[in-house]
Amino acid sequence: MNLYIYLFLAIGAVFGLFSYPQRHLFSEGLNKVEPPQGAPSLSSRVLWVMVCTFLWPLMVLTGLNSAWILAKRKRQVEIDKP
Repeated sequence: MNLYIYLFLAIGAVFGLFSYPQRHLFSEGLNKVEPPQGAPSLSSRVLWVMVCTFLWPLMVLTGLNSAWILAKRKRQVEIDKP
């Protein structure tokens, strides 16, 4: 049983590391927020990885929903072009 828990946490940590640059897709809105003036801090990356470690299945679902909405908007813009 411990192997499944470790695997779940490891997948979440890897997901968090790779999804950090696209974290705006997993928030409440689809607009990319303006990055802070300085480089991303280590604490923000660690916080993102910790959240994703435990909530990665929900994050995947919200990311898929955001991708679907963005694709739908893109199709609508292409249709509306003269």
